[in-house]
Amino acid sequence: MSIKDYVALKKEEMRKEVSELKIVPTLAIIQVNDDPASNAYVKGKLKDAENIGIKGILIKLDESISEEDLIKEINKINNDDSIHGLIVQMPLPKQINEEHIKLMVDPKKDVDGFHPLSSFNPCTPQGIVDYLKAENVDFADKNAVVIGRSNIVGKPMAKMLTNLNCNTTILHSKTSKKNLEMFLANADIIVIAIGKKWFLDKQTFKNDAIIVDVGINREDGKLYGDARPDLNVKLQTPVPGGVGLLTRLTLMKNLLQAYYQEIK
Repeated sequence: MSIKDYVALKKEEMRKEVSELKIVPTLAIIQVNDDPASNAYVKGKLKDAENIGIKGILIKLDESISEEDLIKEINKINNDDSIHGLIVQMPLPKQINEEHIKLMVDPKKDVDGFHPLSSFNPCTPQGIVDYLKAENVDFADKNAVVIGRSNIVGKPMAKMLTNLNCNTTILHSKTSKKNLEMFLANADIIVIAIGKKWFLDKQTFKNDAIIVDVGINREDGKLYGDARPDLNVKLQTPVPGGVGLLTRLTLMKNLLQAYYQEIK
């Protein structure tokens, strides 16, 4: 099943579920930038929420805000029982420590999954795993390669694949070309998230390999992934219309779970 069809199916299931709830699940998004990419992400998240029947609240703050005042805004939402999930849209202005802000969100409302005590995994890795499971991918004893070691995608992705009994390797900018090609040639599952257009291109892959492309690269007004399209593999996620949809879907799933936890 294509990612678009999978996401549409899951959103329809959630729409029916939400329509039967007495209290409307509510998501708050704090945005402290006017970054075009962030504006597009926020617009997409609010649209998803509306389509499913979730109430979305956008709190847009001035970019000159102090870290102290931003924390006050976060605490207002942390203490508001009518709001079940909270996102602080990244990036944040230079005067604000992003890692510190992630720790200020109530773990029970941290639907992004960034807080160390959050009830949720980060949305992108969780969305990828959920989709691959829906595609009946067998993880046990498979060789998984994660290219990129960010705290949002690379590291949690590797941890989740390891917990699914994959033989997991993290590659990065310091990995030699020789080692890169060796690991890729033996990989059953490849997840790439480094932000380099078509980094995966002429390497050798197993015919039955799976490539999950998390990359978003903008060039001349177009979006490109980290992998060249239509590589000779069993399954390759597209860019655009791929992992981004899975990330947003997982955000809505997490919001619903946070809602049920709060109601209980």
